[in-house]
Amino acid sequence: MNFQTIFNNKSPEVEALAPGRVNLLGEHTDYNDGFVLPTAIPQKTAVQIGFSDDGLYHFYSEDLNERVDIGEDGFRTGSMPTLQSQFASYIFGCIQVLKQLGYTILPFNLYIKSSVPMGSGLSSSAALEVATLRGIRQLFNLPINDVEIAQFAQQAEINYAHVQCGIMDQMASSLADTKHMLFLDTRTLERRVLPLPRGASILVIDSGVPRTLAGSGYNQRRAECEEAAQILGVKALRDVTDVSRVETLPEPLRKRARHVVTENNRVLEAIQIVETQDETRHVSSLQKFGELMNASHASLRDDYEVSVPALDILVDILQKTPGVFGARLTGAGFGGATVALVAQGEESNIATKVLEKYNNYGHTGNLLVGG
Repeated sequence: MNFQTIFNNKSPEVEALAPGRVNLLGEHTDYNDGFVLPTAIPQKTAVQIGFSDDGLYHFYSEDLNERVDIGEDGFRTGSMPTLQSQFASYIFGCIQVLKQLGYTILPFNLYIKSSVPMGSGLSSSAALEVATLRGIRQLFNLPINDVEIAQFAQQAEINYAHVQCGIMDQMASSLADTKHMLFLDTRTLERRVLPLPRGASILVIDSGVPRTLAGSGYNQRRAECEEAAQILGVKALRDVTDVSRVETLPEPLRKRARHVVTENNRVLEAIQIVETQDETRHVSSLQKFGELMNASHASLRDDYEVSVPALDILVDILQKTPGVFGARLTGAGFGGATVALVAQGEESNIATKVLEKYNNYGHTGNLLVGG
């Protein structure tokens, strides 16, 4: 299939790309106005867009083999869409956000092809949103910058896909690259591009357990954090730096807040490690960075309670494998992928050993990045 065969021999006017992301540290901190440390992954989502001549928006996903036709009022025409066509809500949300800002977005045809795995915690939805907005910007020559694209993408996901997400995923997809980490203050949007830890590579392995954000406990965790912040008298948990302050909270708010406070501190410590790393101390720096990742997983598992048994098994195997400095779940949790910091040049060997052990537990993991 291609654009022409789906859309009656019409040709696309523009094409746009956006990458998925993996988060090294700073999980569930972005919607608490906190600090995050993502990087882009090689996998990308591509969209081709051309004008529609029948007054309807037409979206086709090659990966899902599904087409959705939508009128300007949001009414879907034709047969009832399946649950998979959630993908259309992200695209339609991007259109609506732009329209609400006063832009005229005429009906168009949009064809999607993506190598970003869905349900693995690597921000396939953000990649789709950012690629769509980049394509629309090009098609209609809109005066919007990359930060605004991330902001509009977040609004689309919250208001139309009904996921109360922070802005990390969209900012990473819009601004990050695969060679650097993006340190982002999600409150101020101040950011710094930093090198990956010297002597290390990133390994991402999928647990084989898919997850869905809107149908999981993600929105519940956000509500718990907001309640904890209200009790503590702060705008957001980002404003709490001393973890002892959360000890008076009732459960599970105490545990939720403790994760956010300690996770923010871990990101800031990791930044300091990277910025002071030199040739003579890079191994110890890698070990310290890895220890922060290990602590992050323990916190996500025990305090935030977003891990699942398969993720814990996979992370445990990674952490015990020679050449791995640290490992944790990445993304919202409830399934999905793990990220590990490993010795450069050892990615393939480590991945082979880890997957062999993991699959012996009856799971089917697969390598997504590295090796």
